[in-house]
Amino acid sequence: MKIINLYLLLALVFFTQFASAAPKIQHWTTDDGLAVYYVEVPQLPMLDMRIVFSAGSVRDNQQAGLAMLTSSMLDEGAGGLSVDELAHKFESVGANFSAGSARDMAWITLRTLTLQQPQEVAVDTWLKVLSDVNWPEKNFQRLKKQVLHGLEAEKQSPSAIANKAFFKHLYGEHPYASPSNGNEASIKAITIEQLKAFHQQYYVKQNAMLAIVGAVSKEEAEVLAKRVAASLATGKKAADIPAVKPLEKAKTLHIPYPSKQAHIMIGQVGNKRGDKDYFTLYTGNHIFGGGGFTSRLMKEVRDARGLSYSVYSYFSPMQALGPFILGLQTKLSQTDEAVQVSNQLLKDFQNKGITEAELIAAKKDITGSFPLGVASNADIVQYLGMIGFYNLPLDYLDAFTKKIEMLSVADINKALADRIQSDKLLTVIVGGEAKATDGSEQKREKAQSKTKADPKPEATADKD
Repeated sequence: MKIINLYLLLALVFFTQFASAAPKIQHWTTDDGLAVYYVEVPQLPMLDMRIVFSAGSVRDNQQAGLAMLTSSMLDEGAGGLSVDELAHKFESVGANFSAGSARDMAWITLRTLTLQQPQEVAVDTWLKVLSDVNWPEKNFQRLKKQVLHGLEAEKQSPSAIANKAFFKHLYGEHPYASPSNGNEASIKAITIEQLKAFHQQYYVKQNAMLAIVGAVSKEEAEVLAKRVAASLATGKKAADIPAVKPLEKAKTLHIPYPSKQAHIMIGQVGNKRGDKDYFTLYTGNHIFGGGGFTSRLMKEVRDARGLSYSVYSYFSPMQALGPFILGLQTKLSQTDEAVQVSNQLLKDFQNKGITEAELIAAKKDITGSFPLGVASNADIVQYLGMIGFYNLPLDYLDAFTKKIEMLSVADINKALADRIQSDKLLTVIVGGEAKATDGSEQKREKAQSKTKADPKPEATADKD
């Protein structure tokens, strides 16, 4: 508890200092092929490390949930330590360890104090997780049951149903269409041997990048990087993922569900990390649906018409073209109107673009809030993981606000006109009875649920 309180105190003391300047990123590759990204933050006696592998659900290869189950097993015991012993080892020195996965990537993180004894214990234990997973069959079966319970609960979640249907129909045969958490049949069929094979293929130094942030010198970071690289097996970089094909025509999918509200998702394929239009689309969407109560969607859909309490849009750039999503919930009786209004707003946004006043306000919002997003070690190490994984420029953080400030109305309007396809949108509606509403391609799916809840949908990627 004392160590945790020390973390909080130090974070509060130095928070404002880090909010004022972008960190300087250094990059190198170890002799045996591990890419390293490093930022020194000497003011806090803390060390954050994050290793990222190209081992997300895009690599599941028809075994939906394989990447997720693999990453979930990493904290179930390693180096001969049981799950409880492993947790106690980290907790005894106030260190935090986590692992996770998404569509593009999987990651393993460590946070520890840089005091000699706590750091040594934390790093040594973390390296066991990287190099010597126990793979206990009993724990694996328990984990599968937990996932299956989660999948059953999703059947009662209109938002989860909408999210999975959206990705399925937007991406078709592309690996992004497959649900990261699998389905009942795939989870039941996956074996521990398949997890081991997946781990052996993808959790290798040639398929990884390491981010290091904290109160360690460049020389100390180099030593840490060599230790991490030595703990990882040698292998091959994962193959490139296939290109995404945009929808060729509009499609509407209405899934019946016994609810008082309709959950609506409208969208198309959007952009990818490193895209030339990243900053123009990011800023344009801030004006359209990403800027909260100041956005056009909020003003028109919520304030002017009262069709929804919350309405939003975002681009979710990934390794290939990620989705552009417009989402809202509305009364069943207002479903058609809400869809029509949202579509018209998007069409007007594509055709007419933004105004100078909107751009000035958006620039102020974005550039004013961005420094707070890199104000902590945890923020920085996560950004380093993204920069390294997607091969973004080393000055990405330093140049972010500069690139936003340089944008003109003409820049953004051209990107919107080129990239938004308002006549080729996928619309997914969950709620009420399915019906044909227009002349676009109509599809109907059987209800996957019987009643009730509505938890937050799965986060599929970085939201921008």
